[in-house]
Amino acid sequence: MPLAKLNGININYQVDGQGEPLVMVMGFTAGRSGWMPQIPFFKKYYRVITFDNRGAGKSDKPPGPYSTKMMADDTVRLMDLLGIEKAHIMGVSMGGMIAQELAINYPQRVMKLVLACTYACQDETSGDSLEQAKFLQLTPEKKVSAMVGLAFNKPLYRFIFGLLARVQTRFMGASGRVGIAGQSEACRKHNTLERLSSIAVPTLVIVGTGDRIIKPVSSEVIAGKIPNAKLVKVEGGSHYFSLEMKNAFNREVLSFLKSHAPPLN
Repeated sequence: MPLAKLNGININYQVDGQGEPLVMVMGFTAGRSGWMPQIPFFKKYYRVITFDNRGAGKSDKPPGPYSTKMMADDTVRLMDLLGIEKAHIMGVSMGGMIAQELAINYPQRVMKLVLACTYACQDETSGDSLEQAKFLQLTPEKKVSAMVGLAFNKPLYRFIFGLLARVQTRFMGASGRVGIAGQSEACRKHNTLERLSSIAVPTLVIVGTGDRIIKPVSSEVIAGKIPNAKLVKVEGGSHYFSLEMKNAFNREVLSFLKSHAPPLN
């Protein structure tokens, strides 16, 4: 997979399929491989761009501070490199926070916006669940393992991916810990709540009602702030229901992307 020199760091990326560009932004500590349930499906309809955010996967892990705005800038620079003037943008979890910043700061670069299992800010209503909050002060290795346990609702998925996480974190080097710390800080400081009303592109906000990492009501808050946003709640869906319930996730997103958007008021 190629590396792009963007904002002074190397970003690992991949392009699959043809058609209108669909840029998919992954969440906290996860590399582009987190989109494996989506890539084979969406590449039949779109030119799919996936990448590792700074601090994750095979991309560079420079010292912080990181911000979701900074990672939105990285995403736009990748679009520039690939000659993409405008794209559908889809982000999950932290990727949804990055996608919010991209839509707010680069409105001319977005065709449609998909925000999955994410939040606009941390406050008494939105943000991390109580279960998730208990793990925030753990070491990077333990934090990642604990989050994997919360990300899935099916015991088999929790077992398999929990095992993989323990193996990966066992060999985590200093740069990996730096990357986790940078992304953690970006999530903690993320706040677009009072700026969401400026998003004027058709937007799908999608969430699983069984999300144990981010309070599902966070998506209701986002959908209430973005003009004419469509809110979809997937009953029983986990934080990572884009994998556990990939057919439902992919179907809802494709239906939205293919739909004729009504004019915004």
